[in-house]
Amino acid sequence: MAGPVAGPGGAGAGRGAAARPPGASAGTLTSVFVRLKLSLLRNGLRQSSGRTAVFVVSIVLTLLFAAGQLLGLVLLRGHAQAATLAVLLTGVTALGWAVMPLFFPSGDETLDPSRLVMLPLRPGPLVWALLVASLVGTGPLFTLCLAVGAGISVAHGAFAVAVAVVAVPLVLLVCLALARAVAAANIRLLTSRKGRDLALLSGLVVAIGIQVVNFGAQRLGQAGGLARLEPAADLVRWVPPASAVGAVDAASRGAYGTAVAQLLLSVAALAGLLYWWQRSLTKLMTAPDGSTVAAAGPDADRKRPGAGGGWTGLLPEGRTGAVVERALRYAWRDPKAKSGWVTALALGLIVPVFNAAQGTGSVYWACFAAGLLGTLMYNQFGQDTSAFWIVAMTVSSKRDAYLELRARALALLLVTLPYATLVVVVTVAVLGDWAALPEGLGVSYGLLGAMLGVGAWASAYFPYSIPQDSAYKNAAPGQGGLAWASMMGGMLLATALCVPVALAAWWVRTGSASPWLLLPLGAVWGALLVWGGLHLAAGRTHRRLPEILAAVSKA
Repeated sequence: MAGPVAGPGGAGAGRGAAARPPGASAGTLTSVFVRLKLSLLRNGLRQSSGRTAVFVVSIVLTLLFAAGQLLGLVLLRGHAQAATLAVLLTGVTALGWAVMPLFFPSGDETLDPSRLVMLPLRPGPLVWALLVASLVGTGPLFTLCLAVGAGISVAHGAFAVAVAVVAVPLVLLVCLALARAVAAANIRLLTSRKGRDLALLSGLVVAIGIQVVNFGAQRLGQAGGLARLEPAADLVRWVPPASAVGAVDAASRGAYGTAVAQLLLSVAALAGLLYWWQRSLTKLMTAPDGSTVAAAGPDADRKRPGAGGGWTGLLPEGRTGAVVERALRYAWRDPKAKSGWVTALALGLIVPVFNAAQGTGSVYWACFAAGLLGTLMYNQFGQDTSAFWIVAMTVSSKRDAYLELRARALALLLVTLPYATLVVVVTVAVLGDWAALPEGLGVSYGLLGAMLGVGAWASAYFPYSIPQDSAYKNAAPGQGGLAWASMMGGMLLATALCVPVALAAWWVRTGSASPWLLLPLGAVWGALLVWGGLHLAAGRTHRRLPEILAAVSKA
């Protein structure tokens, strides 16, 4: 972004408004930024045919969905709950615009105003230029279609149509200003390491959102329909920019005073967001950041990580404690490792609990958490990437390899075992079937032990490198087959090893044995599988250490 921005303001200083004195007209600056946004879009598509194809497909899908939503809202015109749906859809869309910069900070390069701090630009004209340039994109097009459909669905009468003419662009501008203001206020956090870690929550939000929408749709279909949403709509219609759609509905009902008040509320919100945005830009361009402030200080020693002992003091001495601490720190600090943990922990709880809440689940759904968390044991050496050579230097015997793998499994168990237990307890509580608690725990423990044992074995037999330069690649070029063999083959083997526990569960279900028999059986069987898998993997690791090191270090 820095290069293209410098183009209009650097090489083209005689023609571009970015290099003109601070008093340059806002109109010229706006034209420059619109052309800049189009250039960024065009140059991005020229990078590869795959990226162009993805962009074209996303455009087509967005247009189809937007057209379908527009048509649906138009057909809803005259329905008793048309205003309820239009107001709530507008509010949800605005919420999406508000959180988009927080969870997808790299989704739009122009959301980062820190790239413009070296240019001689005033915040006031810059705000309007960026706001107009924000109109270019699929997101604004989708929002515009939604606003037009919402306005048509609730506008009845000449005065309501006049209000809709103002309300529709007002909804779009408020959404854009909201996203830009949030991005400008938090840009230094979002471009830091902690900010990038925040983006990992996007997967959690999406997963929860899908389940909530599914659960809500089922509830709405049971009784009452959209009428059950009227209390929520009555509140949201006073929240900008949904208040602009509420103003059109109020004008249609003859409540002219309410319509004016709601419309002015959205106008005031737009003015407030633009002011907040401008203040954030001023602070961003004038205030020092962490790169210009000395990191050392009188309290540096007290703030240094590890200076106070903490939880690391609870770990055993020697190799085991060191490996456990290293594994847990990797899980917390490495973006890809953290992404895997967040996904497994979130979906492991969401899927069984929501299925239980909908009345379609059973206690065995709780095993989903043990299965997902167990996959974190796979490709243990590849997770270290090229740094695995440091570990390899300390492995001189089969026992060293066994202690290394055992400590890594222990690090996983410190989190996965209590979490799997928690998921089973919560699922049973939602189902109200406490008699099934020992069954759920026994099967979960058996599956978790099978996944950890087979994961250790797969780590030694199918190691592969994990690229760090891409968030979307989980295996180096040419190692895709190894990754599939490790994951799919390992999961099939773990499932086969759980057959004795499954047969015991069937035996318990037939009433031939007490459910409490399954709890110790699953725990002992899982522990035996972990022990066996670690010993098999340790021998393979010691014998083929150079080959493993070469595989995980492949670029």
